Amino acid sequence: MTVCLKDVTKKYGSEFALKDVNLEFVPGKIYGLLGPNGSGKSTTLKMITGLVYPNSGKVTVSGEEATRRISRKVAYLTELDMFYDLFTVAKMISFYASQFPDFNLDKAKQLLIEMDLKETKKIKQLSKGNRGRLKLVLTLAREVPVILLDEPFSGLDALVRESIVKSLLTYIDFDKQTVIIATHEIDEIESIMDEVIVIYNGKIIGCENVEQLREDQGYSVLDWFKSILKEEERGKK
Repeated sequence: MTVCLKDVTKKYGSEFALKDVNLEFVPGKIYGLLGPNGSGKSTTLKMITGLVYPNSGKVTVSGEEATRRISRKVAYLTELDMFYDLFTVAKMISFYASQFPDFNLDKAKQLLIEMDLKETKKIKQLSKGNRGRLKLVLTLAREVPVILLDEPFSGLDALVRESIVKSLLTYIDFDKQTVIIATHEIDEIESIMDEVIVIYNGKIIGCENVEQLREDQGYSVLDWFKSILKEEERGKK
């Protein structure tokens, strides 16, 4: 299921969050949407999930314009905590299952085991790392064509990050799903990305296939990312 941004511009007041952006995401790939904080990554994801609308241009998921109703096709892991703290883990799982017909309870329970999360634990008692794990469980248990992850590693320790990467590789259906990860934590996902896109001050300044980047140009994703940011800064002077 292809995700397209066509001539998309988004402003907040007089400030551009995105300016004339054209992107296409196809099934079967993990995309890294890279950039410094405030570059437009989160705005891009919010528009794909129908939470934010462009001032001009169009965002579509499989040809359907991205409005609030697109949530039936898109699972979105936000950087923010969106939990009811008095719920137990099991009750939060049940709540998601009641809201999303595509929610796979069996997959959620398997993910809970792998993430070492106890169903009886109250969410307010969870550490930040375990809250991050639970967010991933709730997202990956949905059987939808598009999965969006906004800064999934933010503030989490190395073990939690490792478990997140492992779950992505295990529970994504690469024949049917498109995964977009917005992050500035490049080292964590370099090994699993197929395509990388750099967004800076609301503009796309680089797109590369990760394998070709390594083999043909001899760059790691991090080195390439740093080099094009330097070029962009140099061009401003």
